[in-house]
Amino acid sequence: MKDKVRKGTGGRNQAKANDAISVTAGKDAAAIKLGDDTSFSVKINGAGVEPFEFQVHGFWLVQDAITTLLSRDEVSPRSNLSLAFAGATLDPLAELQNLKGFKPGTVIRLVEEPYTVRSARHHLARVLELLRTSGPQDALREGRSPSLLETLTQAQTADNSLPNGRSLKRSASNPKPEAANHDAAPPENLLPGSSDRPLMALLPHSSQPEVPSYLKDLSLSCWDPPPGHRKLQGDFLYITVVTLEGQRRDITSSPKGFFVNRSTQEAFDPRPAQSSPVCHCFADLLSHISPAFQLAFSKNRHQTPQVEMMPTPYQTLCWLGPPCATRTHRKTFSRLGVDEQPASQAPDWNEELQAAKDLPQTNQEERLHREKALLQVNSAFVRTVTQGAESVVEGFAEPVNGNPADPAFLFGGLFMSQGAASAMFGGERGRRAAQRLELRGVQAYSELQGLPGLHTLPTAIVDYRGVRLSAQGLAPGLEGTEQEEGTTPVSRGLLYGINAGCQESPHRRRMLELLAHSAKALALQKHVVIAPNGQRAALFTSVDAQGLLGADGRIYILDVFRTFPADANYCPDVNNEIISGEEKPKESRNGAEEKSSVKEGWPLNYQKDCGLPRSFPHSLCRLRPELMQAFIQHKHTQFTQLAGEKLEENGGFEECATACDSRATEAVRDACKEVGSLSEVIFEMRLCPNLFSPGVSFPSSESASVKLHERLLREAAAFIVTHQIPAFVDYCLHSNDSPMDGASLKEALHQRGINLRYLGHVIKAINQSKHKDRLRHLLRLATGEILMRSTRRVFNSFLQGVDVPCLATAISHFLCCLFVPHLAATPLGEDTKKKSRRRGRGPGASETTPWGTLTAGELWNLVCQDAVETYSISESLGSGLNPLVEHYSLQKISLLREFCLKTGVQLRLRDYFLESHSKAPIGPDDIINIFPVVKHVHMPTTDASKAFYAGQDSLQKGLLDRAYEQLKDAAYLFGRVCDDLHREACYCHSLLAKLAFLQGKSTEARSVQLRAVVISERVLGFDHPHTIYQYAFLAVYVYAGGETSLARKCLLRARLLLLTIHGEDHPYIATLDSCLGLLLTGDQAGQYLKNALRLNTSFFGPINLNTALIQHLVSQWLCIKGDYRGAMSHEKEALTAFTSLFDESHPQTKCSKDFLCTITKQAVQVERSLRQAGADATEQTVECLLPTSETVLEQMVLITGIKKIAISNRFQELKQKHQELKAAVAKELMSKAADEFLEVMNGEKKEQPAQETGSGKEVPTEGSPAEETTSECQQEQSVEETSAETAASAIGHTMKAEEKTEPKMENCADGECITANGVKTDEEMHCDQTNEMKSGSAQVTESLKSKATWADIVVSNTTAVNGEVNISINGTDQE
Repeated sequence: MKDKVRKGTGGRNQAKANDAISVTAGKDAAAIKLGDDTSFSVKINGAGVEPFEFQVHGFWLVQDAITTLLSRDEVSPRSNLSLAFAGATLDPLAELQNLKGFKPGTVIRLVEEPYTVRSARHHLARVLELLRTSGPQDALREGRSPSLLETLTQAQTADNSLPNGRSLKRSASNPKPEAANHDAAPPENLLPGSSDRPLMALLPHSSQPEVPSYLKDLSLSCWDPPPGHRKLQGDFLYITVVTLEGQRRDITSSPKGFFVNRSTQEAFDPRPAQSSPVCHCFADLLSHISPAFQLAFSKNRHQTPQVEMMPTPYQTLCWLGPPCATRTHRKTFSRLGVDEQPASQAPDWNEELQAAKDLPQTNQEERLHREKALLQVNSAFVRTVTQGAESVVEGFAEPVNGNPADPAFLFGGLFMSQGAASAMFGGERGRRAAQRLELRGVQAYSELQGLPGLHTLPTAIVDYRGVRLSAQGLAPGLEGTEQEEGTTPVSRGLLYGINAGCQESPHRRRMLELLAHSAKALALQKHVVIAPNGQRAALFTSVDAQGLLGADGRIYILDVFRTFPADANYCPDVNNEIISGEEKPKESRNGAEEKSSVKEGWPLNYQKDCGLPRSFPHSLCRLRPELMQAFIQHKHTQFTQLAGEKLEENGGFEECATACDSRATEAVRDACKEVGSLSEVIFEMRLCPNLFSPGVSFPSSESASVKLHERLLREAAAFIVTHQIPAFVDYCLHSNDSPMDGASLKEALHQRGINLRYLGHVIKAINQSKHKDRLRHLLRLATGEILMRSTRRVFNSFLQGVDVPCLATAISHFLCCLFVPHLAATPLGEDTKKKSRRRGRGPGASETTPWGTLTAGELWNLVCQDAVETYSISESLGSGLNPLVEHYSLQKISLLREFCLKTGVQLRLRDYFLESHSKAPIGPDDIINIFPVVKHVHMPTTDASKAFYAGQDSLQKGLLDRAYEQLKDAAYLFGRVCDDLHREACYCHSLLAKLAFLQGKSTEARSVQLRAVVISERVLGFDHPHTIYQYAFLAVYVYAGGETSLARKCLLRARLLLLTIHGEDHPYIATLDSCLGLLLTGDQAGQYLKNALRLNTSFFGPINLNTALIQHLVSQWLCIKGDYRGAMSHEKEALTAFTSLFDESHPQTKCSKDFLCTITKQAVQVERSLRQAGADATEQTVECLLPTSETVLEQMVLITGIKKIAISNRFQELKQKHQELKAAVAKELMSKAADEFLEVMNGEKKEQPAQETGSGKEVPTEGSPAEETTSECQQEQSVEETSAETAASAIGHTMKAEEKTEPKMENCADGECITANGVKTDEEMHCDQTNEMKSGSAQVTESLKSKATWADIVVSNTTAVNGEVNISINGTDQE
C-alpha cells in the first residue's frame, strides 16, 4: 500500500507517521491508497452545512461517498441527500475516478432530495438515535458492555486531527510530562493481601453521567395519521413536541421536509404556522423553535468519540447493571414509533445473506464491500434472533406446527425451533449438542475458500430462560414439484445424501465436485455406506447431511451437525456393522476379533491409566477441527521421522536418492503404512466422519478402510489425553499470561483442540504433575469451570418450572442456595410470604411451587451428579460450596460472575456479601434482567486478517518497517469492514501500538493503545482478560509520555479487574504488582514488590528470569530505603539466577554483579559515615541511587513482556567451531613445517604446491573456511561488544564496558523470542489470546535508552534468521 497524501516534503513513511491515527479511523481514514487508486481532498458545501474539506478515494462509488458524508459531524443527522458536480446530480453507482473533470479541490454540492414516507421515517429514526445517545448507564441497562476508560483519563475528547473524531487524545496536543504525584494512595481493597472485592469500583459513578435533556416530550400527534385529503397534499406524519421552555408544537412531515402547523390539542389545522420555515432536517427545525434544544444538542453531540457511540455488530453481555433497577428518567422518544417495522416487512434473511456472498470479489475494494455487507446482514440477523427468542419464550409467538414436543415458530423471517430430543443422541443433552454442532458445521463450511457455489443457511443458536432455540433463515423452496408420485429425489431438489439415489444431472455433478473439494479442505475421507434401502451410497460428509437445489438455483448443504469425526474416547459401545452383499445386517466380528479391534489404536494400558473410552450423557461427542489439524501434523512428523530412519538404515538419503533401486520408495511405503496414510507413496491423512456413529453400516468392501480409520480415530482421541493436555499444562506452567477466567480457559483449550468435556482429565494431569503447587491457579480455574457449567445445566432445568411473575424471586433463591448454603431456604420463603401478604397478594410463591422447595443440599447433589457424569472427575466436588471454596481458594464473587455470563443473568450493581450468616445476600430486587445468550457464525475479514498476519510474520522476521506498514494497512482495512469493532481489530491495534512504541513513536503508541482499550471493553467486555492486558500496556505507554498518575490508575484498574475475575493468586498479578512497585514510593512500593516476588517465586521458582528481575527491583527499592544488607541479599539471589540461566560472561550477569558491587560499596560508605556521625552523607548516598524515569520505563517494558531477553547460542557455536578448525589448521601447519625443516636439513627438499597441506587440502588463507568463520565470528563479536558496552545497571549509574561479550541478546516485540537458527520451542510457538507475534530485533529509541542503561542488553543491531542472513532494523539483508 502507498499513501498519495504527502505531509510536507517527507516520503511515504513520514506521511504515515504524521497521520498515524487516520489509518485506524475506519471509513474516514482516507490517508492510505490501495493498489493504484488515488485519494485526494474535495470541498463540500450546500444543504445548510458549513463548507469543509473531505478526503475521497478514486475507487469509491458516489453512494460510498454519500454514506461516508452522512457519518460526518458536519452533516449528521441529515439524510436523504445526493451529490451534485458541475450542476448535474451524480449517479450513485458511478465511480468518482470516472467523472470527467473530477480532481483535487473540486467543489461538490450536497443536494436535498424530496422525502418519501419511508425516507422520512428513516430520517426521524436517525435523529432519535442521536437524541437517545447517553452514558454507560443505559448501556448497562440494555446489557451492553460499556467503555470506562474516560473515568481514568478524564480527557476523552475527539481527535481534532481527524474530521470524524474517532480517536482519543490528550486534553492538550503536546502535554508536558506531569510532576510525579505520589500522594494518591491506592485503595485498601487493591493493596496486596486484601480480601475485599467491592463491585461498585468496577463501574465508577463518574462513568454514569446524567442523561442530557433535549425535549420534554416527543410523540406522534393525536391527529396522526393524516386524513385522506391531507395525504393527497403530501402530509406524511403529524408529530407533537414539547420543548424545554414548555411550548407545545405540532409538526408536519412532508416531501419538502418538516414545518410547524397550526394544530392544537383542541383543533386540527394542518396549515403551516406563520413564520415557520420548512427544514429538510428535523433537528434544524427543533433548533429553530427551541433555543434550549439547540444549546444542548450542539454541546453534547461532540462529547463522545464515535468508537464509543457506534453500536457493536454483536452484543457483548454485561453481568452488572446500573445501581438503580428502575429508570431515572423518562423515555422521551419511545412513542414516536418510527423504528417499528410492520410484520409484513420481515426480511428474507437467506436471500440477503446469499446475495451478499454472491457479490463480486475480484479486487480488494469489492472484497471489502462484500465483507462489510456480510457483517451487516449477519449482525441484523443476530439481533432479530435475540428478539425472536424473547418473543418465543415469553409466549408472544404461536407455533406453526401441531407438535407440542417440538414446536416451531416463525418470527421476523426466522424459523426457530428447539429440535426434537432423540433417544439415539441422548435426549435433552443430545438435542442441545446437535444444535451446537450444527452451528459449528455451518461455520466450517462458511469459512472454506474457493467454493463460491456451496451455500449454507444463516444459522444461530440462542439460550434464553433455560431454553435453547435454533434459528435459521427460511430455506428456499426445492426446485421441482412433489405433487406427482414416483418423482425422483433429484427432480424434487435433493442432489446429495444417503437417500438421494444414483441419478445423474449437471447440478448433482456440480454438488459432488463442491463436496469433494470441501472434504479435502476439512480432512474428511470419501467413503461408502449402506443406505436404508440397501443400496450403496458414496459420501463426502456424514450420513445426516443433505445437498439441495433451491428454487433460487443455489446449492445448499444442510444438517451438518455430524460433520467432524466422532471422539472415540466417548464411543465405547458403538460398533458399525459390515454388510456383505445383499444379506441382512449381521455382526461383523466375533468376540476375539472385536476385542482385538478395540485395542488397536489405543496406547498401552490406556483404559487403566486414563479410564477411557467411557460412556457420555449424549452420543454426539465429536472432535474439534483444531484437534484434527494438530493430529495430522503430529502424524506427518512421525512419517518424516520414520522415513528418515528407514533411509538411514539403507545407506542414507543421498545414496538412496541417487541409486536406481527401490530402497527410497520402499522406505516411504513402509512409513506411510505405519502412520496410517491413505496413500502408499505420499503422506495423506483424512478421517471418516461416520465411524462410531450409531445406525451406520458399511459394505464388506470397506472393511479394510473401516479398520484403518477406526485405528486413526482411536489414535486421534488418545492424542488429546497423551499430547495436547500435557502440552497445555506445560504451557501454563511456564507462562505468566495463562488463563484468568472461564472464557480464556475455554479459548486456550479450544486452540489446542481440547473439548471442555476433558476438564476432568486436565485436573487429573495437574494432580499428577510434580509441579502441582505451581499449577494451582489452573486447577482453580478448571474446578470452577466444571462447577459453573454443571450449575448452568441444573439452572436451565430449574427455570422450566418457574412462572414469569416469579422469575426474579426464583433466580435469587437459586443463587442463595448455591452461594450461601449455610442459610436455609425457609427464611427466604417466610420473607417472601410476609412481603406478599403486606402487598395483599396472599401467600408467597415459594411455598406452593416446586422451585420454592429447592434446598441447598438438593441443589449441590444435582450439581455434583452432573459433574461426575460429564467430566468423570475422580473425586466429587465435596459436601458443599464452602469446603470447595476453601480447598481450592476459589472466590465466590468470581463464580457469581461466571454464572451470570453463562446464563445471561444481570445483577444490580452493588457490593454482595456472600459470606453473610444472617441475611440472604441476593434478593429479587437484585435480579435486574436475564438476557439471551447468542452463538452465531463469524463473518470473515479476509484482507484485513491477511494484512494482520503478514504484519505478524514480518515482526517474526525482524522486518519492523514492513510490519509497521502492514499493521497500519490492517487497521485501516478493519475500519473499512467493521469500524474497528472486531476482536481481531483489537489485537491489531494493540500490536500496532507496541510496534510504534518500540520504534520510538510513543505518542502514536499511546493514541492507538487508547483505542485498543476502548475496543476491548466494548467488543470483549469491560472485565475480559484481554482488557486487563490492554490496560497494562497502556500504563507503559502513558508513563513514557510522563503521565505517571494515569499509568498508576491503569495498573490499579487492571489489578482490580483481575482480582474480581480470579483473585490475587495468579502469575499476572506479579507483573502488575512489579509495575506498581516501580511507580509508587515508600512502603507501598515495597509492599507490591514483595508480593510480586512471593507470587513469582511460588509459580516459577527462584531460577527464573522474571523472578530474577523482581529480585533486582526489590534490591533497588531497599537501596532507596537505605537497607543495603537486604538489598545485597536480594541482588545475590538475582545474580545466582542470572548465572544459572546464562553464564558468567553474559551482560545481564555482569550487570547484576556490578550492581552488587556498587551497593556493597555504598553499604561500606554508609557504615563508615554512620560511625563518623555523618547523617548527611547517608542521605546523599541514597539520593544518587534513585532510578531515572528512563530506567523505570525500561524495566516496565521488560516486565510486561513488550520486550524480553533471549539467548542466542549461535555465536558460541561459531566460536567453538572456529577454535576447533583453527586448532586443526595450526596442527597441520606445524606438522608441515616440521617436515620441511627435516627435508632442508637432509637436503631432500622437493618442490610441492604452495597451497597443499598434509591432508591434501588448501591452506586456509584468503578464502578458506577457517578465515571466513573467523571473519563471521569477529563480525558478530563486534556486534556483541557494541551491545555489551551499552549495558548498565537498573538504577541508572554507568557501568564499565566489557571488552568481549559472547552471548547475543535478541529483542522481542511481544514477549516471545526466536532463536538465531530460526527454530522455536513449543512455548515460543504459542500464540497468546492477542495473537501478537514476535520480533527478532527492535530499534530502541532515545526515549527508551539512557546513555548507558541496564535494559539495553536486550537490544541487538542485527539478528540472524534461519542461520543464514542478518536482517537489520529497516528490513534489509546484510550478507
